[in-house]
Amino acid sequence: MITYNPKTWFHFIFSFHKNDSFRTLLPGLIALIVLTAGLVFVEVNYFDIQIKNITFFHQVIGFILSMLLVFRINTAYDRWWEGRKAWGSLLNSSRNLSIKIDTFLPNDMKDERKDFATLLSNYPFVLKEHLRDNYIPNDLQFNAQLVKDELDKVNHKPNYITKLLLRKINDLNIKGVIKSEQLLMLNEELKSFTDVVGICERIRSTPIPYSYSLYLKRIIFLYVITMPFVFAIDFKYWAVLFVALIFYSFATLELISEEIEDPFGNDDNDLPTDEIAVKIKVNVEEILLN
Repeated sequence: MITYNPKTWFHFIFSFHKNDSFRTLLPGLIALIVLTAGLVFVEVNYFDIQIKNITFFHQVIGFILSMLLVFRINTAYDRWWEGRKAWGSLLNSSRNLSIKIDTFLPNDMKDERKDFATLLSNYPFVLKEHLRDNYIPNDLQFNAQLVKDELDKVNHKPNYITKLLLRKINDLNIKGVIKSEQLLMLNEELKSFTDVVGICERIRSTPIPYSYSLYLKRIIFLYVITMPFVFAIDFKYWAVLFVALIFYSFATLELISEEIEDPFGNDDNDLPTDEIAVKIKVNVEEILLN
């Protein structure tokens, strides 16, 4: 995710980053400009068609298309924001669980504290890569509680770590270190871990309905590809500028929507899951090991 200052207007206007939509759309933009300029040249020098208000139909379709794109980007942003809330919940649950465990465990049980710190600090790293269909063992810390060879074999690694957490807490409850009423106090945070995974998996595995996405892309294409033929008659060479601006505006909204509707990847506008994972690790170790 890009970190920025929202008050630096001129920096936004005149800067381009590697995934900027302008770079992505540049080939299509150039082709559309060349097509529009060629049509204007032919119309001005050879045909000079006299038809008034020919752009009225495009104005109506443009308004409808704008409403569809507004709905599209709002839907995509809702998915992005729901994912951010889920990761915020994971951060809070990790802190709360660490504080409660730190309170319930005697100070001399340093090995148990290290086991909990290892499981809790590894969980967000495993989860973020699970949502990317990836696994990076070098990011993790292993010990007798969390064995690398066993984790490598597991398909759903977040669930495996949650199971180890619950098993560790249950063992301490059987030994009398954690009382039954304290076990109930820990259950809410443990449950929230699985809830977060479920929310993120639902967002990732449920894209925008195919028919809606297909229809929107088709209507954008038809609208854009017919603009040069229509605008050239009314606006002459000014049509080159108008067509380029309209194409950039509509296509950019669709590109942004496609990027943020699955917010768990490595794109510039995706959620800062790497940074949140590091923050959870730092907080958990500070609480349990210091």
